[in-house]
Amino acid sequence: MSLRAVIDHLLYDWLQVDTLCQRERHLDHHRETFDAVLDTCERIAREKYAPYNRLIDTQEPVFDGQRVILPQATHDAHRAYVESGMLAAAQDAEIGGMQLPFTVESAGNAFFACASVSMGAHMLTVGNANLIMAHGTPQQKAVFAQHQFNGRWAGTMCLSEPQAGSSLSDIVTRAEADGADHESDPLGPRYRLRGHKMWISNGDHDLTENIVHLVLAKIPDADGRLVPGVKGISLFIVPKFLVDKEGQLTVRNDVALAGLNHKCGWRGTVNTLLNFGEGLHPVEERSGAVGYRVGAVGEGLKCMFHMMNEARIGVGMAAAMLGMAGYLASLDYARQRPQGRLPGPSGKDPQSPMVPLIRHADIKRMLMAQKAYAQGALALELYCARLVDDVHTGSEAQKSQAHHLLEVLTPIAKSWPSQWCLEANSLAIQVHGGYGYTRDFPVEQYWRDNRLNMIHEGTHGIQAQDLLGRKVKQHQGMGMQVLETQVLDTASRALKSSDLTELGQELIQAWNEVRKTTQGVDQLPAERALDQAVPYLQALGHVVLAWIWLDVALCSQSSSSADQGRRAACRYFYRHELPLVQAWLGVVSAGDSTLHDLPEEAF
Repeated sequence: MSLRAVIDHLLYDWLQVDTLCQRERHLDHHRETFDAVLDTCERIAREKYAPYNRLIDTQEPVFDGQRVILPQATHDAHRAYVESGMLAAAQDAEIGGMQLPFTVESAGNAFFACASVSMGAHMLTVGNANLIMAHGTPQQKAVFAQHQFNGRWAGTMCLSEPQAGSSLSDIVTRAEADGADHESDPLGPRYRLRGHKMWISNGDHDLTENIVHLVLAKIPDADGRLVPGVKGISLFIVPKFLVDKEGQLTVRNDVALAGLNHKCGWRGTVNTLLNFGEGLHPVEERSGAVGYRVGAVGEGLKCMFHMMNEARIGVGMAAAMLGMAGYLASLDYARQRPQGRLPGPSGKDPQSPMVPLIRHADIKRMLMAQKAYAQGALALELYCARLVDDVHTGSEAQKSQAHHLLEVLTPIAKSWPSQWCLEANSLAIQVHGGYGYTRDFPVEQYWRDNRLNMIHEGTHGIQAQDLLGRKVKQHQGMGMQVLETQVLDTASRALKSSDLTELGQELIQAWNEVRKTTQGVDQLPAERALDQAVPYLQALGHVVLAWIWLDVALCSQSSSSADQGRRAACRYFYRHELPLVQAWLGVVSAGDSTLHDLPEEAF
């Protein structure tokens, strides 16, 4: 089955995305316009991205002392993506957008992620612009957001620092008011920033004429001291080149490339260390990178979460599509590669013909595991995208429900595909045997690319702590209540299905165990409550995917081979994966103190 067939089924048969055309924002759309967008994305991905995936892996970005040089193929792919209109796919028609549902935009971008995940990295530009549209002033929207939507400029997010990593409370980049009139600048309150930012994807390149950095920094108090913790963090627009209020470039800002990070994967995306305000490019003969505050003082992290949450779903989609790419590659290999013979009398005859790999039991197991991981992850990401549409254009009741559900699902949507589609990529290598770890086949690159996604946009451990420490308790546990309603609704419908009754019962049982364990965590001492956050994340993630797969199976009841495969993947997940939940929850419920009480010397 092709990727397009999988996406069409999920969009139209399962999510019924064409019903969004009844909402006022999407009245000009219908299935034909959605299909046209998907056709365009599929074609560009096939022609401009997929043929060069190996090239951008081997020809990494190079800094020649003046500029970062990328392969011509990356420039060509970027140009094609910009011309497709996908940067502004979900934006208002008045600013050049297509007013597409976010679900359709996400499905279109899935083709690019599957073809070459690190070519272009447009997700950051769109996320940057969307944040400015949500929190910026009208002038900031008109200048900094719209020029990103039209492809003239690119965007980044600058959070981490070399000494702080993911601990944002420990950042030390400073932002000081730039003159007595700093509040009256037409582009927003103006500051001078000084500090260093690490792991900045798209931090420097020549794909666009300007790069818009969104930078977290702290404004010192009256005594010149930085406010400790995250409450002192504000957010700033810091362009590589300064611009006037019409968006025309003026002079170079004091932002300098300090170095390139060389990664095991995602090599087509530039990753940088940036210095802000070191004086290499002084503005008005003074050091300090000029930045314009977005939102209120001290609310930088609140604003940045708009982009971070969007990026987390994007990372989950990237992980899912790398898993899908590996699955499709290993499926094709298993069908074409003759090797060995089946057990039985004929299998002992060396003169009998060898059989394709796909006929061997263990190969079938590995292929079905990949299918369950990758297609399940894709379904989860598109479901979350559908929730985003409900938040933006649904009724008040739909908006509230979708908002609470997204809060709980976002850590899972980022982390589950990052872990289990990486496992899918490992299985894709295994299907290829010795050829799998050579560069003659693409599956080793898929694994290397996907390994980064467990770290991108918050590590596995950070997502686990966010889920157990915040999301399950927020708003009196409303997110978990909404999730429970959805899970049990799917299970109740499965109970009425002749071939899915047993799976519906197993889903109810698994959810009851999750509910009991979640309640039990509240009884643990505060200092130990998060010790078991990772197994809790893994358990809840698996239950969510069991729910997703069962819901997909309920609308896959035809006799076609595609629906047969979907139901088989669902059953596989329940037989081989869902039993793991009990073990993970057992660890959480026990409140195991082995590691909590262990002195560091014991390691």
